[in-house]
Amino acid sequence: MPIIKHNPMILFPQYKNYSHGVEVSGDSRILFISGLNGYAADGTTMPESFEEQGRLIWTHIGSILASAEMGYEHIVSLRTYLAGPEFDVPNIALRKEFLGDAEPASTVICCQLLESKWKLEIEAVAAT
Repeated sequence: MPIIKHNPMILFPQYKNYSHGVEVSGDSRILFISGLNGYAADGTTMPESFEEQGRLIWTHIGSILASAEMGYEHIVSLRTYLAGPEFDVPNIALRKEFLGDAEPASTVICCQLLESKWKLEIEAVAAT
C-alpha cells in the first residue's frame, strides 16, 4: 500500500518531522489510536517529567501498533496536545527518536489538558 507524502513547494517549508499531507491509497488497513497520556500500566502512576511521560506515551503507541502488526513507520497522522509551548523542543526530540525519518501529517496544539499533571497527549492514525 503506497503512502505518498504531499509537500508542494508552493507551501511554506515543513516544520520538523512532518508532512503537509499524507495520502493512503489502495486496499489498506487503517488503525486509529486514541489520545494517550503518560500513565503506567497500573493506570494510576504517572511520571512527573515531560520526557518520561512522552517516552511512555510513545511506548504505548508502539505496543498498539505491534498489536496490529504495524510499526512507527506506518503512522500517517499525529495530533499532539501539549500543556504549554515550553514543551515543543522536547516533543520534537521524542518524535525524532521514535519516528526516525518518517514524516506523518501532524498537528501540535497547546491547551489545557484534562488532568493538571498531564504534560502531553498524543493520538495517531496508522495504515498498511
